[in-house]
Amino acid sequence: MMLFLARRTAALVAAVLLASFAVFLIPYVTPGDPVRKIIRSRVSGDMVDGSAVESLSLQLGLQDPLWTQYLRWLGQLIRGDMGLSYTSRTPVVEQVLPALWITLSLVVMTLAAAAMVSVVLGVTAALTEGRAADKAITALNQAFIAMPEYWLAPMLVLVFAIQLSVLPSAGWEGPTSAVLPVAVLALRPTSHFTSAVRDGMLEALAADHVVAARARGLSRFDTVRKHVIPNGLLPLTTLVAVWFAGLLGGSVIIEVIFAIPGMGRLLFDGVLNSDIPLAQGAVVLVVGLAVVLTTAADLVHGLLNPQVRMRHA
Repeated sequence: MMLFLARRTAALVAAVLLASFAVFLIPYVTPGDPVRKIIRSRVSGDMVDGSAVESLSLQLGLQDPLWTQYLRWLGQLIRGDMGLSYTSRTPVVEQVLPALWITLSLVVMTLAAAAMVSVVLGVTAALTEGRAADKAITALNQAFIAMPEYWLAPMLVLVFAIQLSVLPSAGWEGPTSAVLPVAVLALRPTSHFTSAVRDGMLEALAADHVVAARARGLSRFDTVRKHVIPNGLLPLTTLVAVWFAGLLGGSVIIEVIFAIPGMGRLLFDGVLNSDIPLAQGAVVLVVGLAVVLTTAADLVHGLLNPQVRMRHA
């Protein structure tokens, strides 16, 4: 068990450092000189004096070796200093934290809705394997996967916001503002969760201890409740964390369409305005949180499932 935890922790640290280094390289792989971009953000006009470029380059330590710059940047990041936004001239951390809270709220509501619906659909499909209900749920899953968010979102706005006027079309003002974006974002995870729950339930139903319980006279309802559902829902823990990580950075289109001031919209604006510190802050926060959540899910899955620990021992 300790070896499993040590390996997962080492993998977490390595992944976070690798991700942070990739984010640090953003100014060096994007077109243009980062020093000239900083100067243009501070003064008006397109002409940049060469002596000003050299002076600022020395001030920022850009003449130092790359690894020295990275360690300095990483130290500032650990202290919560993400630099100043080129466009707003305010600390990046003051922009990303409120945006992160909004995106986290959106993702939590999305996954909660997807998990609740998928448990009902997945359990029903497994218990009616091969029958009409199972086939209908499978067809519904395929429809969910095939329906692109960028098409569904405007359609829902057209129907519920414009035609029926029962829900807001954009913004983040209250609970009703989350209904349409959550409905759009929840489709794909609901489909994947349902398939995972169905497969997990079918595997649990065929397990030896379940068959033995039925042979001892335990009712089907009690067998499913006590032995099948707890084991059948186990794959859902890892899937939810993986989708959590994916939705943190994958909600850009939805946040732009619905004008939600979350991390996706912030990252979109940062890239659009060539605001490198803002883009770096948004990316490093999303990627770091995604890596931590995915690793935490692996740890929880390993704690709940001894077979996982045995495979990685």
